[in-house]
Amino acid sequence: MTRSTTGPAATDPLPSPKERRRLREARELSERQVAAAVGVTAATVRAWETGRASPRGRRRAAYSRLIGCAEPRTAPSRPAEENGSGTMSTVGPDALPAPDAPTPDGPTTDRPAPDGTTLATPAPGGAGPVPQPGSLTAEEAYDDLYGRTAPGLTRQVFLLTGHRGLALEAVEHGFRIAWQRWPEVATDRDPAGWVRAASYEYAMSPWHRLRRSHRRTDPLPEDPARRALLDAILGLPPSYRRTLLLHDGVGLGLPETAAETEASTHAAACRLLNARAAVAELLPAPAGAADPGTGPAPLREPLAALSLAEEVPAPPAAPVVRARGERVAELWTRAALYFGVVLIGATAFTLHTAPTHYEEPLAPAERVGGVPPLGGPEKLTPQDLKLQKALKGELAHGPERLVPHIP
Repeated sequence: MTRSTTGPAATDPLPSPKERRRLREARELSERQVAAAVGVTAATVRAWETGRASPRGRRRAAYSRLIGCAEPRTAPSRPAEENGSGTMSTVGPDALPAPDAPTPDGPTTDRPAPDGTTLATPAPGGAGPVPQPGSLTAEEAYDDLYGRTAPGLTRQVFLLTGHRGLALEAVEHGFRIAWQRWPEVATDRDPAGWVRAASYEYAMSPWHRLRRSHRRTDPLPEDPARRALLDAILGLPPSYRRTLLLHDGVGLGLPETAAETEASTHAAACRLLNARAAVAELLPAPAGAADPGTGPAPLREPLAALSLAEEVPAPPAAPVVRARGERVAELWTRAALYFGVVLIGATAFTLHTAPTHYEEPLAPAERVGGVPPLGGPEKLTPQDLKLQKALKGELAHGPERLVPHIP
């Protein structure tokens, strides 16, 4: 799980596809500019940033230097759900830059609230030092990540969907997928972000609308302020809701938010501004207060207060989630094997019953001509009728067996 630093830079693993895109946008580089500098097409760069392909050789080293991941970088501060917080992070920039303003290079750092206090509540017993991955087994590292992120992530998904049961189900689904792909998640620069993205995608799937238990949200809070805030958030479009939660709730910067939502930085900024404005119209001051110079104020404090006040079921233990993930993977493996056996059997049966040589098809039917039609007895002539009458009238002489019978 540790990464070697003795090999050449060209063999070092690149960041995740979303992180590549975030680093490129943080340096204000377009896909065409990167493609021209590396010597490929813009479509190839897009494939690198979506995970369909990965650069190799000299292009890998050039691409790594260009987006800045090969340079020594200081480790970004961990978000609240990774550093032991029981809720979402409430730190972030005080004002949103304009959509066309340049974004800073590299990940943004968390800043405290204006009053100097931290709005996130630490987990019971304190977060403590984060264990190094190299000193833990895969199970221990997974359990440590689960214990630090699952409670806060469950509250985030609840604010995203309004369903406590769906939030618990989505977080468990994200961690099951993470355990099945643990080598990939363990070497990712942001394992908590990897699980968060998987949980958000599952929670926001439109297929949940077909489930009867998820057609309506859970009862809203009794407090009028919290009820108005949650109702306003759930009334936003899904893309706006996710952007607002990631930026103002989790505390991600614009490049990170844009990369996780698979949008450009400009589009993410527009979604954030529109989401803040829509929520501010439905909230009383000071939660919905707007600064004339910077637009609607961030919703860090209201989101943190709402997350802490709502009761969300505790996620199951990490060993239980790991066991369920292994069981689901085993079921899918068996299903794939059974399908393969059925496919092989059907192919073998087809080969056995199929003809082994070419059979010429029968010629189509043709109409036969020149044959006289089949006729019956001819009509009696007058002479035949006269003879028949004479034979019937005369007496027969001779043995009865020789008397002709005339009908």
